Amino acid sequence: MRLFALLLGFCLDLIVGDPHWLPHPVRAIGALISLLEKGLRKIFPKSPSGELLGGGVLVALVLGVSTLFTWLVIRLCGQLSVWLAFAAETLICYQLLATKSLRDESMKVYRALKDGTLQEARRAVSMIVGRDTDGLDGTGVAKAAVETVAENASDGVIAPLIFLALGGAPLGMFYKAANTMDSMVGYRNDRYLYFGRAAARWDDVLNFIPARLAGVLMCFASAFAGFDGRNALRIMRRDRKNHKSPNSAHTEAAAAGALHIQLAGPAVYFGRRLEKPTIGDGDHPVEPLDIVRANRLLYATAFVSLVLFCGVPLILSLF
Repeated sequence: MRLFALLLGFCLDLIVGDPHWLPHPVRAIGALISLLEKGLRKIFPKSPSGELLGGGVLVALVLGVSTLFTWLVIRLCGQLSVWLAFAAETLICYQLLATKSLRDESMKVYRALKDGTLQEARRAVSMIVGRDTDGLDGTGVAKAAVETVAENASDGVIAPLIFLALGGAPLGMFYKAANTMDSMVGYRNDRYLYFGRAAARWDDVLNFIPARLAGVLMCFASAFAGFDGRNALRIMRRDRKNHKSPNSAHTEAAAAGALHIQLAGPAVYFGRRLEKPTIGDGDHPVEPLDIVRANRLLYATAFVSLVLFCGVPLILSLF
């Protein structure tokens, strides 16, 4: 039943996406993180050791509450009806996947570049990236959107698929809670250098295997999507470590190789220019159409992953 719920949830994600009016567990997790952070900062000393301890307690509480609550919901629904439990698990699986929403948000950038103004494109891409976008030209905006699609293919689609396939909605929520904490407090700045370290480390650990699997699967899916799978594998093997994060560059490198473009490089964050290594050879400049190509690659990788992590186990279980 768990795998059928995942299959149906995947289909719902492709059809419905993430409408803003629908309550979403990630927003609830975000509210929990904000609430606990305020309380824990009052309790623990404002010293490196105190903030490290407070950040560790935050991780334990958020992961524990998110996972236990999800398990209890499925359990209570199961007490009423097996079909109600199936519906609840399907709904959670659907909400933990982000294939369509990732495409929708990045395509807003594409449409702004094609039919709108550069200022509109900058505003659209600022909604999906963490860097400063005011100084980006058209090529920089397109590149930022492609990087977002490529990087989030792993932690927004492939990694949740893996955890959902292995442990259903509770394990999927466990992963999503860790990922949300990293996106909120896992920064190396003055505020979160110590307090967010545990969250960042947990996210690194949980994504270690999924990120590498996602990179390989993206190379494999490149051929099905009509791109250069051989070059995707070459660039991934060469540039997969060209990022401070141990996990972020695998799918970025695969996408850069598949599309024959260059990603990463210097970027501005909070007014500071950071020098970062480039990823890919850049056989042609990044253009708006590469956003469309990146999304085609995203969907191909998502389908390949669904077959591997959900379809194959389902077939094996039937026989």
